[in-house]
Amino acid sequence: MALGSVVCSLPFLLVALFASGTWGGGSLSGDDLVAELETLRSQSPSGVIRLDDRLVSRFLTSAPVPRPYHLLIFFDAASLRSKPELHLPQLRSEFAIVSQSFAAHHSGLPTASKLFFCELEFGDSQSSFSLFGVNSLPHVRIVSPSTRVLLDSEAMESSAFARLADSMAEFVESKSKLSVGPIIRPPPVSPRQIVVLLLVLLVASPFIMKKIVAGETMLHDSRVWMAGAVFVYFFSVSGSMHNIIRNMPMMLNDRDGRPVFFYQGSGMQLGAEGIIVGFLYTLVGLVLAFVTHGLVRLRRVAAQQGMMFVAMVVVYWAVGKVISLDNWKTGYSIHAFWPTSWK
Repeated sequence: MALGSVVCSLPFLLVALFASGTWGGGSLSGDDLVAELETLRSQSPSGVIRLDDRLVSRFLTSAPVPRPYHLLIFFDAASLRSKPELHLPQLRSEFAIVSQSFAAHHSGLPTASKLFFCELEFGDSQSSFSLFGVNSLPHVRIVSPSTRVLLDSEAMESSAFARLADSMAEFVESKSKLSVGPIIRPPPVSPRQIVVLLLVLLVASPFIMKKIVAGETMLHDSRVWMAGAVFVYFFSVSGSMHNIIRNMPMMLNDRDGRPVFFYQGSGMQLGAEGIIVGFLYTLVGLVLAFVTHGLVRLRRVAAQQGMMFVAMVVVYWAVGKVISLDNWKTGYSIHAFWPTSWK
């Protein structure tokens, strides 16, 4: 009777031993690893998987190569999030937006299991930071299916972080050949805030109409329109719309921690750079407006000539600065020349 009990329980014992070996860190197939990654991704609101040293070993160093997935990893440090020059909270948020955009565009498709977004926090994963050779932040790496040594994984250039989510998406597409799709950002105003604004506008509408009929609003003041015109001009020539759409930072920091206000290269500018260029353009416009509408009112010819000379010097200086900046950014120089017929 006892022998029969042992024989009957033997299959269950083998099953238990097999299960414990599988879940205890034994070798898993690629499909099992993908299924586990999908489970971890579903547990995160943003779809970003929080890795640690154990999970790095499970999905990367101990997983058989080639792996059936790419891992895009954002390296973070909770102790450094308070440093404004690193922009870690903002970059972490942008990384989550890229993850959500990828999930939205690839939901239900086979490509959804080809790329997983992960993050590593220094306090929990110091050994993994050493394996990747990460010694500075911000840092983003992509681990391809064929990568055996984590140090050989592709790192995103530090200068590319200025464009935030867009540059991260381009980095993914260039290294994995997987398209993230258009970046989907949350609306700036929530539906609840819209309802509150509509209620406030509805309550204040009688008082607003009364002011409009009486001609006592700011819209009836010519100085407001003049200031608005100058602001619109500054807003357009400074590239502020580009900075808002791209969510460009005001400045960057080089490897020595020094602030960088100008980005060398065409097609991109920092916030401070746009403000400076916009100020120079606006200065030229205001000087020309003064010459056109104010200088002609002076009765003394000597005063007109003196003010005109000062205006020409200011305009020449401002335009020269803009041209010098353009030459430095693009590598193309602008110079004067004599027409052939004049020689």
